Amino acid sequence: MQFGVSTFLWKSPFTTESFDLIHKIKGFGFDIIEVAVEKQELIDWARLKELVNETGLQVTISGAFGAERDISNYDPLIRAQGLKYITDCIKIAHNIGSPIFGGPVYSAVGKTRFINKEQKKRERDWCIENLVKIGKIADDYGIIIGVEPLNRFETDMINTVDQAMLLVREVASPNIKIQLDTFHCNIEEKNIPDTIRKIGKDMICHIQANESDRGTPGTGNVDWIGIKEALDEIGYEKAIVIETFGEVSEEIARAASIWRPLANSSDELAIDGLAFYKKLFS
Repeated sequence: MQFGVSTFLWKSPFTTESFDLIHKIKGFGFDIIEVAVEKQELIDWARLKELVNETGLQVTISGAFGAERDISNYDPLIRAQGLKYITDCIKIAHNIGSPIFGGPVYSAVGKTRFINKEQKKRERDWCIENLVKIGKIADDYGIIIGVEPLNRFETDMINTVDQAMLLVREVASPNIKIQLDTFHCNIEEKNIPDTIRKIGKDMICHIQANESDRGTPGTGNVDWIGIKEALDEIGYEKAIVIETFGEVSEEIARAASIWRPLANSSDELAIDGLAFYKKLFS
């Protein structure tokens, strides 16, 4: 098992000026830095690749899906922007050596409405149409797309793993799988270990192992022992990543409803979270 942490824990957006985090994350003992791509033009990707190679860190790439990056939007211009953003992130992942690009690729975070069945179907059709294109692009670049279910307060499209699996099967691309976030699962799933078993080793591509309050892993009510047992049972050996939020932008705060500090400091959350991971998964 490899352990990682998201740049979201310290910076939003992550930029070239944030590159001191690379040495910090390596010094804490993590294997992976998960780079959240909010504003790709603010990151010197060539220099980032040099630094992670120097430190020996691996990289995973995650998305930030604001309203203008919504592949299921009624506005075709916004759908096109969403497709371009995901395509750009696939290329970034390929160039920097990330095996995956993950997130709620199907819609915009914070898009929560009560809509009729006809509108739901239209949006789903647009989503599937674009995901089929994305699957082909991901295949060209050797990248896996992780479809991440979000809780009901952050999206009205894909809340549960059952919904995500149905979407992935409809798209029918070997390069589109499921990314699991235990924070969202703790709200939406009946039993997280059983959910992991249901997805299985072949369909689960990435795990963000977050606590019930998005705070330090091991300090809340997530069933960590059951999760470990289920991951052992299916033979999962990929990344386990802390993805929570420290210094948040206004957009992230609204989308994820982060209104208070989640730990005494981002550094403390990272250090204690990694110690918990190592003890749990040893």
